[in-house]
Amino acid sequence: MPANKTGPAKKKKGRRARLLVITLVLLLVAGVAFGAYWSVSTVRASFPKTEGSLQLKGLSGEVKVARDNHGIPQIYADSAEDLFRAQGFVQAQDRFWEMDVRRHLTAGRLSEMFGSGQVETDAFLRTMGWRKVAQQEYDTKLSAGTKKYLQAYSDGVNAYLKDHKGKSLSVEYAALEFENDYEPEAWTPVDSVAWLKAMAWDLRGNMQDEIDRSLAASRLNAKQIEELYPAYPYDRNKPIVEGGSVDATGKTYDPKGAAAGGIQSGSGAGTVTGGAGASSGLRSSLASLSSSLERIPALLGPSGNGIGSNSWVVSGQYTTTGKPLLANDPHLAPQMPSLWYQMGLHCNKTSAQCPFDVAGYTFSGMPGVVIGHNQDIAWGMTNLGADVSDLYLEKVTADSYLYDGKQQSFTTRKETIKVAGEKSREITVRETNNGPIVSDRNDELVKVGGKAPVKDPAPDRGEGYAVALRWTALDAGKTMDGLFALNRANDFASFRKAAADFEVPSQNLIYADTKGNIGYQAPGRIPVRGKAADKDEEQAGQAGRTGTAKADVNGDGKIDAKDESKADGKAEAPVADGRLPAPGWDPAYQWTGWVPQSALPYDYNPKRGYIVTANQAVADKKYPYLLTQDWGYGARSQRINDLIESKIKDGGKISTDDMQKMQLDNSSEIAKLLTPYLLKIDVKGANERETKYVREAQKLLKDWDYNQEADSAAAAYFNAVWRNTLKLAFGNKLPKELRAKGQCLRVRPVDGARPQDDLDGNSRLVVECGEREPDNAQPDGGDRWFEVVRNILGKPDSEWWKTNGSRSNPDERTRNRDELLARAMADARWELTSKLGKDVTQWSWGRLHQLTLKNQTLGKEGPGVVKWMLNRGPWNLAGGEAAVNAAGWNAAGGYDVIWVPSMRMVVNLDDLDKSRWINLTGASGHAYNAHYYDQTDKWAKGELLPWAFSPAAVEKSKDAVLTLKP
Repeated sequence: MPANKTGPAKKKKGRRARLLVITLVLLLVAGVAFGAYWSVSTVRASFPKTEGSLQLKGLSGEVKVARDNHGIPQIYADSAEDLFRAQGFVQAQDRFWEMDVRRHLTAGRLSEMFGSGQVETDAFLRTMGWRKVAQQEYDTKLSAGTKKYLQAYSDGVNAYLKDHKGKSLSVEYAALEFENDYEPEAWTPVDSVAWLKAMAWDLRGNMQDEIDRSLAASRLNAKQIEELYPAYPYDRNKPIVEGGSVDATGKTYDPKGAAAGGIQSGSGAGTVTGGAGASSGLRSSLASLSSSLERIPALLGPSGNGIGSNSWVVSGQYTTTGKPLLANDPHLAPQMPSLWYQMGLHCNKTSAQCPFDVAGYTFSGMPGVVIGHNQDIAWGMTNLGADVSDLYLEKVTADSYLYDGKQQSFTTRKETIKVAGEKSREITVRETNNGPIVSDRNDELVKVGGKAPVKDPAPDRGEGYAVALRWTALDAGKTMDGLFALNRANDFASFRKAAADFEVPSQNLIYADTKGNIGYQAPGRIPVRGKAADKDEEQAGQAGRTGTAKADVNGDGKIDAKDESKADGKAEAPVADGRLPAPGWDPAYQWTGWVPQSALPYDYNPKRGYIVTANQAVADKKYPYLLTQDWGYGARSQRINDLIESKIKDGGKISTDDMQKMQLDNSSEIAKLLTPYLLKIDVKGANERETKYVREAQKLLKDWDYNQEADSAAAAYFNAVWRNTLKLAFGNKLPKELRAKGQCLRVRPVDGARPQDDLDGNSRLVVECGEREPDNAQPDGGDRWFEVVRNILGKPDSEWWKTNGSRSNPDERTRNRDELLARAMADARWELTSKLGKDVTQWSWGRLHQLTLKNQTLGKEGPGVVKWMLNRGPWNLAGGEAAVNAAGWNAAGGYDVIWVPSMRMVVNLDDLDKSRWINLTGASGHAYNAHYYDQTDKWAKGELLPWAFSPAAVEKSKDAVLTLKP
C-alpha cells in the first residue's frame, strides 16, 4: 500500500548551527563580550512605555491604560473597537514574542523562525490544517461584530509593530534579526482565531488513551487492559450534576425517552476489545503517531489522568458574605512567561455599542477575556474531557482509500514549508472522509518504505493501514463569537446562550452572579457515534467476561473465525465507542451528528448550595448520551466536595480566605489508601543494616497526616514508594512504546511475551528500552492509577503484584502484594538516599518536587547559557499528583513539576473589589523586566493579589498611566 513520500527529512545539523548563532548573539546581548552598557541598552530597548501618552492610529477617542504595581493593565475606552484596538497594542507591548511564536505554531510555520528542527512539527500541523480551519471560521462562521473586534485588535498589534523592530520588540528578535533578517509579518484576525485550535489541541480528550490502549495490547490481553482503565467510581466520587441531567425546559431528562438520538453510556468505562491488539505494523504506526503528538509543543500541558483544573462555586447561603464565592485554577504546563495575561477591559459607559466591563485572564494574541468576571457575573473553566476525536484505520492505495466497499479518491493539497537558512520543503496532505491522514507524518516512513516490495511510492504500512484523524476542532465553528458573548453576559440565560457557541474546546463552565445565583453548563460540539457502538459494547462485555474478543476485523460484514483472537493473543477488532481506533472503511462507525445543546448537562441553584468541577464525570450513569468513557476519576473533585461539606456542616460559613486555603490543599488521596498497608509491612533487608535503613524511612509514615508540604520528609518517601510500586507492578509490564526513554528491561519478544518481565528462559530475552518522553510515559500516577491500585489492594495474590527478579538477583522476585510493597519501600529508600542523602530527617518533598519556568523556545532547547538567561527557578513546591494543589509530576518520568495551577482566582460576588487573583509568572514577556516573574514567589507560597475592578479601586491601585491618543 503506497506511502506518502513527501514527509520531511530530519536535518539536525542546520538546527544546531542556528542555535549556536542565536546563542552567540544572546551572549553579546548579555554583555559577555562587549560590556554592560550595550547589554542594558539592548535588553531595555523592548521594555514598554507605560506612562505619558502615545498616538495610536485608528482610535476614535482617547484610551487610558492604568497599570498597577505588578504591571497588570486596566484599559478604559469609549467604544468597543477602541477597547480591543488598545488591547492588541498593550499585549504586543508586553508579549509580542510569545504571540509571534504562537501564530507560527498554529500555522505550521515554526521552521521559518527556528530552522529545520521544526519541519516535522510544521508538517504535522499543516496536515491537520489548523490555520486553514481558522480561515474558514473567519470567512463563513463568525458574526460581523466579532470580525470587527478581531480587526480592531489586529490594528492595535500592527500599530505597535510599525514603530518597533528587532531588539525594540524583544531580546529574542535581536538574535533572529542578526541571523537571517527575520521580521514579523503584520498581525491578522485569523492569527487570533487560530490560537483556539492550539487551546483545543491540548484539551482534545482521550486521543492519547486510544493510542495507549492499542499499544498496550502487544503485551497485555483485553482483560488486563480493562483492569488498567477501570470504570468511573460513581458510588464514591460525585459527578458534577447529581440526580440526572436536565433539558432546556428544566425537566428531568428521561434516559429511555431521550436515548433515541444518542448512545447509552453504560458504566462510563466499558471494556476493551477490538483494536486492542494492534498488529506489529499498526503498533508501529500508532507509536509513531504518538511520537508526532509529543513533538507538538504542549502549550497547555502534557496528557495524563492527573491533569485538569479545579473550579467551584458556593452559594451565598453558605458564605460569610451572603453572596456567591467562585474559585478557579486551571492546571496547565508551566512556562515562561505564563500562558495567561491578566487584564481589564472597560467601556467608560456601558451601552449596546460598548457593552464591555470585564476583567480576568486573557490569551496574548486573542481579544477578550477567557476566564474572569464582568460587572454582573463571574465564570470559571475546567476541561470537560469530552471525547471529541477519533482515530480511524484506513485501507489505502496510492491515491484512494476504501469506504463502504468502494475506492474513494483522496482529497489532496500541497503545502510548502519555508525553512530559515535552507531550501523549502513541500509535503502532500491526504484526506479521507474521516479527516487528514496523520500517519503520513511520522518517523517510520523511511524504514517502512525501505522494506517495501515496490519501487515507488513505498507502502504506507506493513499491514496496509493508514491512520486518519476525526476531530471537532477541524470543523469550522463559532467559539470566538461565544467568547465575546460570555464577556458581556449579564445573567444565567445569556451565559448559557454564550456557552452554546463555545464549541471547541468543550469546557465545564461554572457560573455565579451578583444577584446570588450559581450555575453550571457543559457546552461543546460532542459527536454522536454510529450504531456500531452498541454492537461493540456488547462484544466488549463478552470479551471482559470470557477473555475472547470478537468483531469484524477484516471488514467483510460478518464475524467469523477469521476475526477471532484469544485472550492471550490480543484482540484485533476496532471499537466504535471512541476508546480505540475504528475501521474507517465501515460506515457503521461514522459520526452521525452532535449531542443537542439542549441535552447537554447543566445545573442552576442546586439544593446542596455548591457546584464542583474538577474533571470528574459530568453526569451519572443514567445520562443518555456518550460524552466520554475516559473521565478523570474524581480524586480532586471529591476532596473539594469533602472540604466544602466539612466547612458548612452544622451551620458553618465559607469565607474568601477559606476558598483560598482550599486551593492549597495538599492532601494525598492515594496516601490515605496505601499508607496503612505500608505500615503493616514487616521490612526485612538482606542484612541488619539494610533492614534498619528501610525501617527508618518506613517510620516517617507513622504519624504523617498525608499532606504533601514542601518540607515534608514523609511526603518525599511516600511518593517515592508510590513511584516504585507503579514501576514494579505495572510499568515493567507495559510495552516499550509506553515506557519512559532510558528505562531498559530484558523481556520476552512481543510475539511470545507474557505480560511481565519474565526471566525464565533467558535465551528468548531481548533488551527493550522505553520510547516515550518522560513527561508522557506510563504509568503516570494520576488518579486512574489510584483506582487501579484500589481495585487490587484487597487481592494480595493478584497477578499484578507478581514480578520476577533479575538474573543477578533472583531474590528480588515478588509473589504477592506485601512482597512487592516491601520491595518498593526498599527501592524508594535507596533512590532517595542517592538524591537526598542518608539522613531521612533531612529529606523534604520540595527538594524532589521542583518547578523550573522555561522559555518555550530557546529556554527549552537552547544551550545552557541561554537557558540561564531566559529561564527562572527552581522553586521547591508542595502539592502533588491529583491533589487539589495540583503541582503535578509523572511517576514514570521523575518528580519534577510538569503541570501547575497556572493561575488562581477567587471572585467575591458581594464586592468584586474584594476578589483576589495571581498569575504563575508576571505580566511581562521581556527577560529582566521587573514584571517578568514578579508574581511567582507569591504564587509558590499560595498568596493572592488584590483584584481591583471598580474605577475607584483601579484609580487607587494604579502605578502608571498611559494615554493612547488618536
